[in-house]
Amino acid sequence: MEYLSFAPVASFIFVITILTTLLAFSNEELYGKLMMHPYSVSRGQHIYTLITSGLIHKDWMHLFFNMLSYYFFAFQLEATIGHWQFGVLYVVSLVLSDLPSVVKHKEDFWYNSLGASGAISAVLFSFILFTPMSMMMIMPLPIPIPAIIFGALYLIYCSYASKYARDNINHDAHLYGALSGLMITIAMYPKVVPFFLHQVTAAVQSHLH
Repeated sequence: MEYLSFAPVASFIFVITILTTLLAFSNEELYGKLMMHPYSVSRGQHIYTLITSGLIHKDWMHLFFNMLSYYFFAFQLEATIGHWQFGVLYVVSLVLSDLPSVVKHKEDFWYNSLGASGAISAVLFSFILFTPMSMMMIMPLPIPIPAIIFGALYLIYCSYASKYARDNINHDAHLYGALSGLMITIAMYPKVVPFFLHQVTAAVQSHLH
């Protein structure tokens, strides 16, 4: 109940994503209707799947890791930026993270995409803008690193993986979701940029002295 009071939007998204995924696991027809099919979307069909594809996941592990990441950052972020602002950030970035995949795979009839990773990447990078020196961990390494370094490594990896990886993971959604999160947050809160720079500069100076 505590989460409902200070982060109602994040709570709703969290619950509806888990419930929809679980429902789709046992309903193959629903699963197919909610999944994004770039070939169809690029031809003006099933546009709604740009959003609904973020409500379902490939398997239990996919759901677990996405919701774990969401849990760590989404509720704190909503408390920081506001309720409707969080909703806008999540939904818009979910759509924007999928559009490059629609363009890239518009002729690939057998290609489908699903998962909330793009929007969660946006949440993560919005969080990093507000707390660049908070500590994060890259699993499975048990060594915490500053969020700003985590973010840089994340972008480098996603950029590389989107070009060369052959692991059936939509790295484009991760990359463009992260970039969307940065752009949308800055558009809504321009003052976050000097705030971000001040924190980074202060941290660097403290280490130098």
